Amino acid sequence: MTTATNPLLDFSDLPRFDLIQPEHVKPAIETLLADGRALIERLTADGTPATWADFAGALSLGLEPFGRAWGIVGHLHSVNDVPAWREAYNEMLPEVSRFYSELGQNLKLFDKYRALKASPEYATLSREQKKIVDNEIRDFRLSGAELPEEQKPRYQAIMEELSQLAAKFSENLLDATNAFAEIVTDEAQLAGLPDYAKEAAREAAEKAGVAGWKFTLHAPSYGPVMQYADNRDLRARLYRAYATRAAEFTDGSSKPEWDNTPVMNRILELRAEDARMLGFANFAEVSLQPKMADTPAQVLDFLRDMAAKAKPYAARDIAELKTFARDELGLADFQPWDAAYVSEKLLQARYAFSEQEVKQYFTEPKVIAGLFKVIESLFSVKVKPDTAPVWDPEVRFYRIETPAGELVGQFYMDLYARETKRGGAWMDEARSRRRAGSGIQKPIAYLNCNFARPVGGKPATFTHDEVITLFHESGHGLHHLLTRGEELGVSGIHGVEWDAVELPSQFMENYCWEWDVLQEMTAHVDSGEPLPRALFDKMLAAKNFQSGMMTVRQIEFSIFDMRLHCEFDPQGSRTVMDLLREVRDEVAVLIPPEWHRFPNSFSHIFGGGYAAGYYSYKWAEVLSADAYAAFEEAGSPFDATVGKRFLDEILSMGGARPALESFRAFRGREPSVDALLRHSGMIAG
Repeated sequence: MTTATNPLLDFSDLPRFDLIQPEHVKPAIETLLADGRALIERLTADGTPATWADFAGALSLGLEPFGRAWGIVGHLHSVNDVPAWREAYNEMLPEVSRFYSELGQNLKLFDKYRALKASPEYATLSREQKKIVDNEIRDFRLSGAELPEEQKPRYQAIMEELSQLAAKFSENLLDATNAFAEIVTDEAQLAGLPDYAKEAAREAAEKAGVAGWKFTLHAPSYGPVMQYADNRDLRARLYRAYATRAAEFTDGSSKPEWDNTPVMNRILELRAEDARMLGFANFAEVSLQPKMADTPAQVLDFLRDMAAKAKPYAARDIAELKTFARDELGLADFQPWDAAYVSEKLLQARYAFSEQEVKQYFTEPKVIAGLFKVIESLFSVKVKPDTAPVWDPEVRFYRIETPAGELVGQFYMDLYARETKRGGAWMDEARSRRRAGSGIQKPIAYLNCNFARPVGGKPATFTHDEVITLFHESGHGLHHLLTRGEELGVSGIHGVEWDAVELPSQFMENYCWEWDVLQEMTAHVDSGEPLPRALFDKMLAAKNFQSGMMTVRQIEFSIFDMRLHCEFDPQGSRTVMDLLREVRDEVAVLIPPEWHRFPNSFSHIFGGGYAAGYYSYKWAEVLSADAYAAFEEAGSPFDATVGKRFLDEILSMGGARPALESFRAFRGREPSVDALLRHSGMIAG
């Protein structure tokens, strides 16, 4: 199949989502893999000089088409996980994993990079080029390039199996999530649920051809039930189903083949073997090599120090919740499936507002316009609608321009949940910025969320938490789109330490708490009135409601992840759940039931890239809070001088220098935890 007939091989402009089909995947990827191997053969041939132009730069540019094509395939597997796309993705996944494993173990490539590092030319390279060479040498070592030849096939097999297992973990979770449905036929059982949730459930039932209301485990359906439904049995049933997804239980609609327990254990076994082969004591040490943190002990000390500061506040939060549940709601036996419901009632009682009330003001058109205005005000750019082929009719496409009209970058926005779309929210890249001859290739990003789509002919409305999520993912997008990098390896988020990559995303969340911003990004879904100041003041007063509980919950996940990868023996007598119970005994204040199987749906560390890296959310939160404090100290969240410095020293730098250096250049000092504690209400302002 030629480029002319295979749209996955067309790199002339935007991806052809109107033409790309599952049957294009195998021929395109096989062609690009062959091209990649031929390129490597040529660049490592005897006599080829180890220079930037003839080797490192040529390799990066030569492999870019393969990365872009496989990125499109992976993206479609995430947002359109129908059987044909799943099959196409999984068919080529082992081949792609094998190629990357071969690449990472190719001693000739490794020798070329080391020769370039040792050559006189290295001193003349740009900062970006030097950083790429240094990163490549480090990554070759982490990819087994220095292993004895007889061990390399085993290492390659480990990498391939890990890729397949990560995909299997995510697929099991999605299948288990999709399989569950709770059909309610008596409207009296829906007391407390907001109208939008009932309307969505009614539409879902009609679509499924059943009478009544259909509720699922997807966030837009599950969340409102847990938060608002007066029917405690309904909450308990959904909680149980959600908590046991992809686990060993076979009640409800679970299936044994979706149990992620053996998948997790095998992943942990292989990661431990990977670490041993590379000469590390555990996989956590491998994971930390390209991060800001130095050792697992340093991370655990950081987390436990945060836990010590937060746990008294968390204990107070849970005590208040249980007391309110008993005294005001008659729930003497408070259970985890009551937590969100009681929290909402306590929030209303204490601050006289509900999230449902707030949600009516965050209409999709105003939120998007408000987000774009923040971006434009902070970074002196313009965001405009644009056109492109898309994978779903609800996907939007935009462009970012300089005030003079020069294109900076473009992005897709896919806001709504679908059964064929993986859960959560994420940013990914479609194309990265780089120098292309005498010009610049402009970056393209995907912004993905899972919000409830519009119902009843009205605009979609978002909870404030969903608005924060949108701003968060936009921060990742800005990191990718506003880079000034000209080399692929450090352009945008490339080359940025994993525990620093959340800095821009968490930084953007702060703007969801600025009155001047919210005034302009709200319009009531019925009246069109902006958010009242009195309601905003209540939101602000409630901002740190249960912040202690939320903090220790994140720390629980982070310690569990780190200990899982630095001390847990997957072949020992202790189970993953045993370890999680130990961690909960140490830091948690709300203990789930014995049958809760959180690890089986912990996609970040088993289906994503956060293994021994989940702590990075808290780590980067320290950086982002301290960065925002610079604007607070300047007296305005849109201070032009500070905004330009943030753009110049953080966003535009990408991975061209260590993140700590970029932070110091922006802030003029080392990071401090004080701003995060103050923003979270855990020390006085």
